Amino acid sequence: MDKKKVSLGAKGAQKAVPQKGAPKTAKNVKSGGHGRVETRGKNNKTPYLSTHKVQRSDELLEFLLKKLNTSRNNVKALLSRRQVLVNGCVVTQYNFALAKDDEVRIARESVKGADVEKKQPVKTDKRGKSEALPIPKVTVLYEDDDLIAVDKPVGLLSVESDKEKECAYAQVLRYLQEKDKSLRPFILHRIDKETSGVLLFAKNIKLHSMLRMNWNELVQTREYVALCEGTFEKKEDTVISYLRENANNLMYSTQDPSGQKAVTRYKVEKEGNGYSLLRVEIDTGRKNQIRVHMQLLGHPIVGDDKYGHTKNPLGRLGLHASCLSIIHPVTKELLTFRSSVPAAFRKFFVK
Repeated sequence: MDKKKVSLGAKGAQKAVPQKGAPKTAKNVKSGGHGRVETRGKNNKTPYLSTHKVQRSDELLEFLLKKLNTSRNNVKALLSRRQVLVNGCVVTQYNFALAKDDEVRIARESVKGADVEKKQPVKTDKRGKSEALPIPKVTVLYEDDDLIAVDKPVGLLSVESDKEKECAYAQVLRYLQEKDKSLRPFILHRIDKETSGVLLFAKNIKLHSMLRMNWNELVQTREYVALCEGTFEKKEDTVISYLRENANNLMYSTQDPSGQKAVTRYKVEKEGNGYSLLRVEIDTGRKNQIRVHMQLLGHPIVGDDKYGHTKNPLGRLGLHASCLSIIHPVTKELLTFRSSVPAAFRKFFVK
């Protein structure tokens, strides 16, 4: 599929106009029985009053009325004063569409500035001197009325976390809403922060629901390119195991079927100089699946400090999501999205 290259960066948001009489904070709002109230010690307050996971499609105002023990006017005030965040992004629209698994948070105070708290990445040298780095930006690979595929750079989260708000989702949201305030991306899958490549979002609730319900059946190809340490004895093979997560949030492989079944197929494309370049396809999309399976084979991915690498001459994780093919659930058309393999991966094999 042809690339439509549009770089999406972090841009400032328009100033919100507060309603008269709107509360400066959300102190008069209590969480209902279906959310998580976030509390810490007096000197270490979380910036959020509560967090709510969306279980079914809804509009934001109606969702908040169900979840918060307060009046319609107070909910509208929270929205106007920029105290409501969806997937880490400030939302002020009453009719903002919510989908299953969206995360809605109520901030203690108005979130000022841009729609996402943007933390400039910082590089610190051996002397302790810090230098600001540019924020990684996604590039649009393909867009139509239903879908938008982007090329996610290394170092950018797919979706926000407690520590980092700038993410691919936020950049795509800003891009879509600059064109039409009624538009928003809907999360279909994720790739690791350290992994680059194809990331796909739906653009409407109907398609999001159809894809999420039938993801494994509709996805035809999930292909990655991996730069691994060492030379593989088997040049082509399939790895099948079960994955579980330990107390340190690291995944590990086991043959215990109570874990999540993971199937990884690989083929060596190039080898030499103590490294191998693999074409990898996954039949299951488990957390860190390829990284764990390469460690299991004794050939960890270059730069993977979580799963056994010995050195990092690449300066990043050697994993790239190169191709995603899906069947459109309505038109039944096969759509294929591709991202070029980083040139740095191939330099290891130049003679």
